Amino acid sequence: MVIKKIANAFDNTIDAKRTLREIKLLRYMDHENVVAITDILPPPHRETFKDVCIAYELMDIDLHQIIRSSQALSEEYSKYILYQILCGLKYIHSTNVLHRHLKPSNLLLNSNCDLKNM
Repeated sequence: MVIKKIANAFDNTIDAKRTLREIKLLRYMDHENVVAITDILPPPHRETFKDVCIAYELMDIDLHQIIRSSQALSEEYSKYILYQILCGLKYIHSTNVLHRHLKPSNLLLNSNCDLKNM
């Protein structure tokens, strides 16, 4: 599992709403090409609750790191990556959600070449 820490998540209304929306949406999405939330970690102390920690399933690398590496990507592999991106986006759009932050660092892969949109 990977922990995403959103520091000072409640400092302003926009960030608080964005955090809540991410949690609400990803809790109910269930698709092989969309990253899954595995847990929301409780704060250590309720009195000083400022940060939100979200646990996601573990993935090995993001597409940005692969692009930056010296590793050459075959046309077949590139097509498979694109296919998985589009499958994930099709599912996300079918839930009437628009992914507004699609970029290589939000596309996660594991050692089996399975891709998940974050």
